[in-house]
Amino acid sequence: MIKYIEETTDYLKDKGFEAPEIGIILGTGLGQLLNNIEVIKEVSYNHIPNFPTATVEFHKGKLIYGKLEGKKVVVMQGRFHLYEGYSLQDVTFPVRIMHQLGIKKLLVSNAAGAINLDFKKGELMLIDDHINLQGGSPLAFKGVEQLGSRFTDMSAPYHPEINSKLEAIAANHNITLHKGVYASVVGPQLETRAEYRYLKIIGADAVGMSTVPEIIVANHLDLPVAAVSVLTDECDPDNLKPVNIEEIIQMAGKAEPNLILLFKELIKSM
Repeated sequence: MIKYIEETTDYLKDKGFEAPEIGIILGTGLGQLLNNIEVIKEVSYNHIPNFPTATVEFHKGKLIYGKLEGKKVVVMQGRFHLYEGYSLQDVTFPVRIMHQLGIKKLLVSNAAGAINLDFKKGELMLIDDHINLQGGSPLAFKGVEQLGSRFTDMSAPYHPEINSKLEAIAANHNITLHKGVYASVVGPQLETRAEYRYLKIIGADAVGMSTVPEIIVANHLDLPVAAVSVLTDECDPDNLKPVNIEEIIQMAGKAEPNLILLFKELIKSM
């Protein structure tokens, strides 16, 4: 792992990825932020040594380096998922690379289904805590202690100060920003009615197929991290309709301008 991290980091530094301050992971259907970035360099994932390749059609698969609100950023346009056949170490490898490149903070976004029926599709949820239902840990490998504490504390996985800033920005701009618990499942199938009921019982406010492994690794690296879910559908088990993935992507795009405003204002204040 250490050898792979060094090889990949050296490759990106040679490509001009110099001392980024903030890392950003863009979730499903959330690519419009790139329109606000002054792009300096971009590299396709399949050209980066040791990087997985995005296999989901709506995940573009590029690592982008540029400036946003005067700060140097490195952006993942498309992420990796357990359901693509990758290991949890593969899924989180880019977080380790961004950290090695020099980022001091990580911002994560995703598209999620609303389990809490007080939350409506098209709204945003600030993740305050999570439930890992992916059946494993990205830290469960031999030699992990060489990269950080094996027994990583997760009492406050989402940085309280960054979360407070995001809540203040949302209030100042009249953006609905719920706060809640995100459950991460394997997928790629959507949930059954019984599974939605189960998720509600165990305390989830939203459900998705990503993010939690990346958050665990960020905490392993002592990297302050925050995450926002775009709520793309409402998961009411008593009135469940077949899910249309295209509609989910469209809803993500509709809600994205508020997410972009939050991230831009946050980065400006950092």
